[in-house]
Amino acid sequence: SKESLTGWTYAHYFQFLRDKDVKNIIATCTLCVKPKDLSTSRNNTSNLTKHLERCHTNIKLVTKRKQTEDESGEKTKQQKHSPTVAEYVVEVIPIILLLMFMILLSGLRCMLDNEPNQAVILKVMTDSIKHLGVTVHWIDSTLKRNKAALACKRIRGRHTYDVIGAEIEEIHSSYGLHGKVVATVTDNASNFAKAFRVCQPCHLDSESENEEGDDEDPTFTDVIEALSTASGDGQFSLPPHYRCASQTINLISTSDVDKHLSSCADTKAVHRSSFAKCSALWTKASRSTLASEQVEEVNRRKLMVPTSTRWNSLYEAISRIITIPMNELNPLCVKLGIKCLNEREYLFLQEYCTVMKPLTVALDILQGDECTYGALLPTLTIKITNLYSKINTFLVISYCILQAIKIRFDAVLDSQEGLLAAATCPKFKLRWLRDERRREHVKELLTKECRKAAPAADNANVSQLAASPAEIDFFDFENQPTESFSAEKEVTDYLRSGYELEILNQFPNLKKMYMKYNSPTPSSAPVERLFSLGGLVLSPKRNRLCDRRFEKLLLMRYNHCFTPKENKKTQGLVRVAIK
Repeated sequence: SKESLTGWTYAHYFQFLRDKDVKNIIATCTLCVKPKDLSTSRNNTSNLTKHLERCHTNIKLVTKRKQTEDESGEKTKQQKHSPTVAEYVVEVIPIILLLMFMILLSGLRCMLDNEPNQAVILKVMTDSIKHLGVTVHWIDSTLKRNKAALACKRIRGRHTYDVIGAEIEEIHSSYGLHGKVVATVTDNASNFAKAFRVCQPCHLDSESENEEGDDEDPTFTDVIEALSTASGDGQFSLPPHYRCASQTINLISTSDVDKHLSSCADTKAVHRSSFAKCSALWTKASRSTLASEQVEEVNRRKLMVPTSTRWNSLYEAISRIITIPMNELNPLCVKLGIKCLNEREYLFLQEYCTVMKPLTVALDILQGDECTYGALLPTLTIKITNLYSKINTFLVISYCILQAIKIRFDAVLDSQEGLLAAATCPKFKLRWLRDERRREHVKELLTKECRKAAPAADNANVSQLAASPAEIDFFDFENQPTESFSAEKEVTDYLRSGYELEILNQFPNLKKMYMKYNSPTPSSAPVERLFSLGGLVLSPKRNRLCDRRFEKLLLMRYNHCFTPKENKKTQGLVRVAIK
């Protein structure tokens, strides 16, 4: 009958003719030029399907849905199919979760597409900040240290000094940071160093020229020519540049120490052989599951493999090996099929870790987010003192480290900014200075800077109104002694006070100096953590993110504490929905 073709997907391409018998029917294809009768079963349309596949392969077949009503006018049951996402959301998910889902989508769209993406919020906050480090660490009036990420831009092409300088200048301009940046902390790359060396402010040179040439004749310049001349380099200026102290210490502990040990024939052999056997042990334990289990049975924990991105990893990896006694380490090496350490090599590794420990402790201190720039000089000074005390026992490596510190930190050890930053930290003050003459020098420097930071004295001589002699005789009072500001007294009282950070609230001028000179961080480790966070955002499944969207997502993740109140409410509702 005709109803046999009704439920079929391609029934509209065939026309029912007649019943052939009880089980079969006859139909004709409407696509064929010459009508052809086809026999098919009442319950199976496989013959008709084979006809379409055989004779009409060049035609794109279109399916047709089942009619919604039959002859009796009642609705027929629809064909079963898998529910779509929209049908699942509407029919399956409860209404409260649906509302949460809608709030989540609207909140994410608002946070991604609409400004601010923390930019406007941070711009408003930086308007009240007088001194801000470019690594975006600053100290507010409550002496609390804050951090934020301003940008994570992708630089296309060659990363030359002028391109890097222009990008930094653009970031400063977009956030209105001109005149507020105390210093910019970067790694020791040559392109960064050249960018800050070439683009230094011009007013520093002009001041020195004015001091030296006060009596010289004035020179005249053609203004029209000066304005019409295109400026090349130096069309913008960058703040002072601080090199990353953590990376510098890492270069000392790796490059300088290796170079010094390789220069002596006696230490070169034991250095290379011991490190080669350690490297073989790391490789074997990291590539073989069986070897890793054997190491864990002996050491109760796994070995650490040094990496170039973690500056303390080499020391930690070697110290993990020497925690294993030699009578247990060599049988383990025999099981793993690698060369054993002899007694001289084992003692060399112990000596290496003993001398390198102060460097690793210094790295841990300087890489902290709460570490201020004032901790740099005390850390280096205390570290040098400890190395001097051990120089008789470990002469080779200690002497190399001492010389490398003096060379690489030559510009930092006597810098005015570093001395003031350390002296204004209550926990350091002048206690870290062992030389009495240097303590007096830093105290004088602190007094001089405190006098500059002090506002104009309110009790200065005020011009009196003109009065007649009779009034002067009548209002003849005894001159009262006035208390004027004394920078020496404030510095002396500060040095005699306690060592808590809140002590600075009693000394407003020293508090200003602390906020200024301790805003930068001694290390670029916070920026390196931002790059590590980027690996979580740019996952393999999100490899088609554009640069702008990636930057927005990264800043949202890093600056979550600056999220607007509206978005915080949305996040709270999303957490409820997820729970």
